[in-house]
Amino acid sequence: MAFYDSLFDSLGLREWCGAGDKGGPMTMAELLAKSKGTTATEETSALTLPFPSLDNLHAACEAIPRTRDMTSGVENFFLSIKSSLQFVLDPLTQPLSWLLDGSIWLFIAMPWWLLIGITLVAVYWITRSRASTILVAVTWLFLAFIDHYDYAVQTMAIIFICTGLSVLFGVPIGIAMSKNDRLQKAVIPVLDMLQTLPSFVYLIPLIFLFSVTESKLYGIAIILYAIVPVIRLTDLGIRLVDQDIIEAANAFGMTARQKLLSVELPLALPNIMAGVNQTIMMSLAMVVIASLVSAPGLGVLVLRGINNLELGVGLVSGFCIVILAILLDRVSKATLARVDVSQDS
Repeated sequence: MAFYDSLFDSLGLREWCGAGDKGGPMTMAELLAKSKGTTATEETSALTLPFPSLDNLHAACEAIPRTRDMTSGVENFFLSIKSSLQFVLDPLTQPLSWLLDGSIWLFIAMPWWLLIGITLVAVYWITRSRASTILVAVTWLFLAFIDHYDYAVQTMAIIFICTGLSVLFGVPIGIAMSKNDRLQKAVIPVLDMLQTLPSFVYLIPLIFLFSVTESKLYGIAIILYAIVPVIRLTDLGIRLVDQDIIEAANAFGMTARQKLLSVELPLALPNIMAGVNQTIMMSLAMVVIASLVSAPGLGVLVLRGINNLELGVGLVSGFCIVILAILLDRVSKATLARVDVSQDS
């Protein structure tokens, strides 16, 4: 690091940098260098010049913080506002815990024949597809036959609540974005971050804010992860509405609300339904990961198979998740196809 030492000396910053003890525990590189009887700072040439990272600059100038100082600063900042965040977020998010716990209890308490019957009637009423209805019946009966029915019901209850809330919040946000270009430009970076953020990272701040035993912990993570597609496609669907139709609606003297409810939303419905389909799939994917923070369902069996090296348990439960994904995908696509047919007619 002699180059950086001489650089700070030539800039007249040596006094600012300080000398002597660097403070804090030694880095791994310093410990390895000390164990070998050498120093962590050695003469460097142009070919071996290290990148001016925080750790390398700190080795030459103690006043520059190290990387771990930065990460600990982020952690300390988060911990300093933790109480305030909990005070605000706890009452706002508590209904989510009630919804999740209540839906799981209801789905489990309901007799299997009643739940399956209601599901079949609902699927046929929504899709008008015999194939989708038969697929749902076969899937439920198979899951019950291999004693995975309760786990699957818990997973479906979580998806039902989280997808419903994602649509409830996502569609109005998408509508607002379609009506305001500035809002769209402000929200798009947030959606990009939510869509690209690794799913495990969603759990990190939530673990610090809420107890692992609270259902809202995994509920918030699932909603944040799954809400992006329905927002994007709602915004896109309304923006793709033919302007000639909008002009005709204006000529008839429609108000903004009438145009939205009677013209724009019906024409954008295929795109919105495509967003709902993707939201369902992403909710299912996140439910499995959320089992790490006490989310019930089939993800618990997958986690058990990994932790206990039970190959059969992990593979069978994973196969059940695939079946549920296919089921939800086919039902949502059948619903979308019915919407497209109604639009054409």
